Amino acid sequence: MKVSIIGSGFSSLSNACYLAQQDHEVHVFEKNKQLGGRAQIKKLDGFTFDMGPSWYWMPDVFEKFFADFGKKVSDYYQLHRLNPSYRVFWPDNQDDIPANMEELKVYFEKYEKGSASKLEAFLKEAKVKYEVGMGDFVTKPSLSFTEFMSLDIARKGLSLDLFKPISKHIRQYFNHPKLIELLEFPVLFLGAKPQNTPSLYSLMNYADMALGTWYPMGGMNKIIEGMVSLAKELGVVFHTNAAVTEIVVEGKTCLGIKSNNSFFGSDVVVSGADYHHTEQQLLPAKFRNYTPQYWEKRTMAPSSLLYYVGLNKKIEGIKHHNLFFDESFDIHATEIYDTHQWPERPLFYVCNPSKTDTSIAPKGKENLFFLIPVSTELKDNEPTKKRYFNMICDRLQKHIGVDIRPHIEVYESFAHSDFVSEYNSFKGNAYGLANTLKQTAILKPKCKNTKLNNLYYTGQLTVPGPGVPPSIISGKVVADLIKKEQIYESII
Repeated sequence: MKVSIIGSGFSSLSNACYLAQQDHEVHVFEKNKQLGGRAQIKKLDGFTFDMGPSWYWMPDVFEKFFADFGKKVSDYYQLHRLNPSYRVFWPDNQDDIPANMEELKVYFEKYEKGSASKLEAFLKEAKVKYEVGMGDFVTKPSLSFTEFMSLDIARKGLSLDLFKPISKHIRQYFNHPKLIELLEFPVLFLGAKPQNTPSLYSLMNYADMALGTWYPMGGMNKIIEGMVSLAKELGVVFHTNAAVTEIVVEGKTCLGIKSNNSFFGSDVVVSGADYHHTEQQLLPAKFRNYTPQYWEKRTMAPSSLLYYVGLNKKIEGIKHHNLFFDESFDIHATEIYDTHQWPERPLFYVCNPSKTDTSIAPKGKENLFFLIPVSTELKDNEPTKKRYFNMICDRLQKHIGVDIRPHIEVYESFAHSDFVSEYNSFKGNAYGLANTLKQTAILKPKCKNTKLNNLYYTGQLTVPGPGVPPSIISGKVVADLIKKEQIYESII
């Protein structure tokens, strides 16, 4: 069977490997020069920047992916566990968050007496959610309620607290505002306001604090290199600078795709490109799962203002990962998700990977990546991007005593319009759909087209959701679904 896959991000590469393992002829079409989707790299004057994902969480997902092909992570890249996991800058001080669990409990106890034992209980429950969620729920295509209609899954589902917001769940254990913000940050930066996110996602806290924060030496793009290498070993063919302009349909069947004015016949088409773009731009209206009105009503995860900065000197005062929580967490969340305005005093994140990896910056120089989460309902321009860059440079200087601006050797920004032009991203989103209860499992956009018998979707806008590990899982979910439907069709 011949399969055409649109896009070459994590979900597409995962899907390509699993389908090639099933002995299908797999072709991947990437609109850009580089493979990797949002996990491309940017090389500027000796600096190497990861353009997208920078956090390596849930190492077991990567290990399982490569193990499914008889490989190990170490066959393709070397991992380093970060300790401290990250540094948090508060209004009045800064804290390094320990990787060691006993040290982490001491840290919690410093702010709230008795919280060490509460942390143990919180993470014990979060571990159950992680194991059930990652083992039983995210691996399902979520096309129907019937997938979850078993006594075992129903029993396990009760442990997930799907109807309780994570904000309430966290406050049942902890009272100190710093501890609460520390536990709420993964959902704010990656999905939705904590008040609107199911407490299921405390599994992210387990991933953070128990499984650890890691770094692939050479950068996150090393994962892409490893997956591409594996895919090529399995026989996958890659086409770059090959934007897909149409999915060709006859009756209820996709005949193939068009790219660079050429037609590529396909027995199956899988889109790992932006779901909205695939439906609204590549398919006639009558074959789309969803209308433009449907998409307008979706709650999107944030977009991002990104800055790639190379300095001509080393700086002290920051770690590999740095979270600036020196302004109001609640106000910024409201500006992202409710009022949809440019933030007055945003929280932001700074990644300084050259603290860990000397290969990504010239000797004696520093590689910095800045991120401000912002609403998707905005339009960017150069004055706005410059204004926010100066704002966060001022805040950085306030905390570490260094103004980096005189030492900038390389500077580039990336914002909403770039997400649209580079990745056909709906509303310039950076992370897909928000992880709200109304956008979980079967309530997410379907991973199969309901009007065509051989068109599938993978990636962060369908199941299981946003993030690198879920995207890798998404590729396998769709490959398994294709295999299952193939077997069914051969029987009938």
